[in-house]
Amino acid sequence: MFDAVIVGGGPAGMAAALTLGRVHRPVLLIDAGEGRNATAESVHNFLTRDGTPPADLREFGRAELAAYPRVRTATGSATDARELADGGFQVVLADGERVTARRLLLATGLADDLPGPPGVESLWGRSAFHCPYCHGHECAGRRVAVLGADPARVRLALHLGRFAADVVLCADGHPLDPQARAVLGANGIGVRDEPLARLEGADGHLRRLVFADGPPLAMDAVFVLNVPRQRSDLPARLGCASFADGCVEVDDFGRTSVPGLYAAGDMARRATVPVSMAAVVVAAASGTIAATVIDQDLLSADFPWG
Repeated sequence: MFDAVIVGGGPAGMAAALTLGRVHRPVLLIDAGEGRNATAESVHNFLTRDGTPPADLREFGRAELAAYPRVRTATGSATDARELADGGFQVVLADGERVTARRLLLATGLADDLPGPPGVESLWGRSAFHCPYCHGHECAGRRVAVLGADPARVRLALHLGRFAADVVLCADGHPLDPQARAVLGANGIGVRDEPLARLEGADGHLRRLVFADGPPLAMDAVFVLNVPRQRSDLPARLGCASFADGCVEVDDFGRTSVPGLYAAGDMARRATVPVSMAAVVVAAASGTIAATVIDQDLLSADFPWG
């Protein structure tokens, strides 16, 4: 039996495995290799690793974990998990192997559904983005479109307008509040009202937006709407409490509503945080916190005194 099984080998899972490995806990890290940021050119906002390709970051993490003999890494996915009568957990791997652990940490992450427009999938992570903190700096001095007409999209356009060369809000046929239109105009941000037909580009680089009516719009990058969802169904199978947006509910220490079960990374959030935090550095920090609490939890179970 492992002291902990960690499902998910992204920044949260690897950081947790590192923390537990350093205190000599026998740990199994299950990594399917399906990172949310796999299509992105680089990881950003991660001190000392800013600009690192996501695949390289994963390789660096794997290399560091190899120095800790109590950490075992399995390549593949976990297809099922259940609580055991003694309070531990059994996890079933895709190849049929069954492993048991005293504690279980889910770090399976989110995946992004892209409702449109056509053409966005081939640009996603390269020139079609959703987070200004992950990719905004790379848009400095470039032509940027923001899709949508609600207040959050107007705010994003104003945000990017501080350093992008040219920003256009594309309402995609949705009504735009007159006051918002006036604020955008006063700050040099254009508006296109026509419904979008498609995005056109090559090799991951956006070239232009094509509308149902009117001339196309040449742009270098576009910020689109994404719909995050749980990548794994393990949280639902195990009965974790979740928020309306699908994120697993955890406390300040990564504990879910199921005793002995923890969650870290963008798949989980606290009630005091209104949205999932997609930043890699935040995911890594949450994995470190959860692993520290797992270690202390096990320590209390092994030495019940005081």
